[in-house]
This record gives sequence, structure tokens and C-alpha cells, in this order.
Amino acid sequence: MKLLLTSGGVTNASIRAALVQMLGKPVEESTALVVPTAQWGHPMCGPASVRRLAAAGAESPHLAGLGWASLGVLELTALPTIGAERWVPWVREADVLLVDGGDATYLSHWMRGSGLADLLPSLTDTVWVGVSAGSMVMTPRIGTSFVAWPAAPDDSALGVVDFSIFPHLDAFPSNTLEAAQRWAAEIGGPAYAIDEQTAITLVDGTVEVVSEGRWTRFG
Repeated sequence: MKLLLTSGGVTNASIRAALVQMLGKPVEESTALVVPTAQWGHPMCGPASVRRLAAAGAESPHLAGLGWASLGVLELTALPTIGAERWVPWVREADVLLVDGGDATYLSHWMRGSGLADLLPSLTDTVWVGVSAGSMVMTPRIGTSFVAWPAAPDDSALGVVDFSIFPHLDAFPSNTLEAAQRWAAEIGGPAYAIDEQTAITLVDGTVEVVSEGRWTRFG
């Protein structure tokens, strides 16, 4: 897949330009599925935040509300009960998957349990836009400080990329550069700390940072 891994979504012109390049056409001509699943695993999220995401428009201006030609909801927890013959075509027909934040370990669990993780290697033309946990789920580890789902066995994720991500740099009092440095020491491998104005892209094996803000690479 083509990956656009962000902390806060498509928050500036540089990240939007990278998205359009990956899509190969304007956002307004592209079809999207939004994935809210990670929210159910985080205690700060719930029905109201999922509704804001799905409502798009001004309530989700940096992800679902970007002006897509069409927008649907893909809830991963439902997929095992309806059969792949129904949901796989929905995924294959979409230009982009918009994967929101929450708890990355919960999202990883349901990506595996739903079968979406197994489908990813075949989605060569699909763009994955991750926000926070929706980005972190693609990494090998998220760090124990970011695990909020009580049933998580550890802090591992899917390992699609070989680096980890510390999101929301400077956005919260606890997400300082010093905290990111301690987190990176625990991770012990390549890692990035990114703020809300930064994205990491991965296309054809090439990793690039797109930023109008602040970011740091560790390791």
C-alpha cells in the first residue's frame, strides 16, 4: 500500500499535496472508507467521537471531511460476521482507507481478526491515511506508554514498516520532546516523533517526511 502516516491528519497544504500525489487524482474525485475501530479501544473515545468522525464536514476537517467524492464507514469488528465476499469488494473499490486514532493495539487486534491485515499486501494502489493510532498500527511497536486497551498482551503492532511513531509532539503536556526521547530509548529501534503538521510517507519502499511543523528521528 501507499502509506500516509500522520499524527493529526491532513492538516496543511504540504500533506494534502502528498496525498493527492499518492492518489493520482484530486481528493474530490476519490472514494474513501473511514475506519473508526481504534476508538473503541481507548477510554477517551466513544459514541460521540465516532459520530463526529463519521459525520465528516467541519467535525472531521482533517480526515473524513476533506471533500471526498464518496465516503463510507468500515467497522472492522463487524467484518468477521458478514463474510469476506461482502466486505473485500468494498475495500478493493476504495481509493483510500482513512484510519482514525484511538488504541493501536486494539486496532491491530481487529485488523488481524477481521482479515484486513492479510488483505493489505494485495492493495497496491490503495492509499492508507493514518491518524495517530491509525499510523502507529503499521509499526513494529508503539511503546508501553501508548497502550490504553487493558486486554493488550504487549505493545506490538503489525510491523508493516520498520520504524515506530510517537504522535502529537507538543500537542499535549505529556507529549514533550523529552518524553519522546524516553519513549525512543524503550523502543530501541528507528523511530520518529511527529507533530500535528507532519506526515511520514511510504511509497515503493521510499520513506519521506512531509512537514510544516516539528519532527525528530531517533536511532
